[in-house]
Amino acid sequence: MGLTKTEHFTKEINAVAAFAKAVGHPARLVIIKYLLERETCVCGDLVKEIGLAQPTISQHLKALKEAGIIRGTVEGASICYCINTDKWNMMNQELRKHLIIIPNLKSDCC
Repeated sequence: MGLTKTEHFTKEINAVAAFAKAVGHPARLVIIKYLLERETCVCGDLVKEIGLAQPTISQHLKALKEAGIIRGTVEGASICYCINTDKWNMMNQELRKHLIIIPNLKSDCC
């Protein structure tokens, strides 16, 4: 099978797909959940709080930052992370627009 041709899809659908890919790993979901629960920048040791190895946390923070889901600012010798609320709210609206329109399904299929 060939590569997906994203130009065949709308800008909005491609953005939702990129967002879903970025949050589509359990470790990233845990990081996002942790940051959402704090509702503030987290400068502390995410390794201790989340329980994953430092390289693993760093890899997932990088992916989330590249997707624009989180922001990181340098404060002294550490980097503080928080949810990028603009991106988060925009993706929340796009997800609702494209996916929440699905009706409740009945279990009588197949």
